[in-house]
Amino acid sequence: MARAQIHGPSVADVQRVAALRVALRAFERGTERAARAAGLTPQWYLLLLLVKGSEGGDERATVGELARRLHLAQSSVTELVNRVERAGFVRRTPSTVDARVAHIALTDEGEQRFVASFRALADERRALRDAIKRL
Repeated sequence: MARAQIHGPSVADVQRVAALRVALRAFERGTERAARAAGLTPQWYLLLLLVKGSEGGDERATVGELARRLHLAQSSVTELVNRVERAGFVRRTPSTVDARVAHIALTDEGEQRFVASFRALADERRALRDAIKRL
């Protein structure tokens, strides 16, 4: 019985995807270094990034929104927010619409540390954009 020939991806396609994965890993490592240099953990930096870059553009987020965007349980995000709040990098403001909801925003200190990290990652963002363009 003859075997059907399986046509896999081309070597060039695999090389482009491999290059993207290398760029993604370099971006992650760069993010870790930049966050730590600014006195943040990588998780804290990501939280600050998602608050500052909120989907609504108002530079604030709820725990529910963050849980959805981080693909984490709400309880895990609540604990993360608690730690970042205790460190003084975010503050909670009760919603004027729903008493069960609090809006999370960066403090001045959180803003300074976020900006330092974000600026330090300019080259990594550029390299990642270039790798995506080559796909």
